[in-house]
Amino acid sequence: MTIRYEANPPKILPDVDTNESIKKFIEKIKIISKKCDAIHLTENVLGFQRVSPIEVGKIIKKEIPNLPITVSLRVRDKSENEISEFVDRCISIGFSGILILMGDPSQTGKEDSGQIPSLTVKRLREQGVDSKIELYLSISNKPNFSKIGKKMDARPKGFMTQVIQNIEQVQNLSDNLEGFSVIPILLYPSDKNEKSAKFLNLDLASYSQEFEELLKKTHEITGDVLLTSPSDFSGLNEFLGKLSLFR
Repeated sequence: MTIRYEANPPKILPDVDTNESIKKFIEKIKIISKKCDAIHLTENVLGFQRVSPIEVGKIIKKEIPNLPITVSLRVRDKSENEISEFVDRCISIGFSGILILMGDPSQTGKEDSGQIPSLTVKRLREQGVDSKIELYLSISNKPNFSKIGKKMDARPKGFMTQVIQNIEQVQNLSDNLEGFSVIPILLYPSDKNEKSAKFLNLDLASYSQEFEELLKKTHEITGDVLLTSPSDFSGLNEFLGKLSLFR
């Protein structure tokens, strides 16, 4: 079972010691890396300024060299040169893959660059980048497959989904994206993640009851799952500890 953990690097806040935040973040990764197979580092979730996933990823690769790391790359607020520089650094550090996505609007008012994720993947593939690192695009949990031609034509390694709500969505994605890797995202259901569940229009009570079965069936279909738990590290860590008993 390939279980990935989605990790949000620390926010950069005026009254918080960023170096101390990074140390605490790395310690959490050391803990949870013993119970999962890979880490996915996000970049500026919801547009808030955070420590660069490049910076923390470089530290993680030194501390845990055999841990595969994928990373999000926002193109909304980057130029073509900045994108190329980001990708080059990912390759040099030894990341295994990059999820190229538009990203949320910047909270600092930075203007959009006009870059498009699918065109970015296409350009990088034409440059031969996909021979050095895997390229992924994001996809809805219930896409209109007649309208994602440009994403499929870009020929990424695969797709990372929005948070999955039920097994039917997983099966539908798998059936319609044959030839691509599909990495469904599942939200760990807990009271601490209730705000995230509401944002995603998830019924936390029913989702929680069916979660373990949903996880198992999702893996049976795709072989790869990304778990997110933005507000409950300890809960997910404990869950993964129990999960390892039947992996």
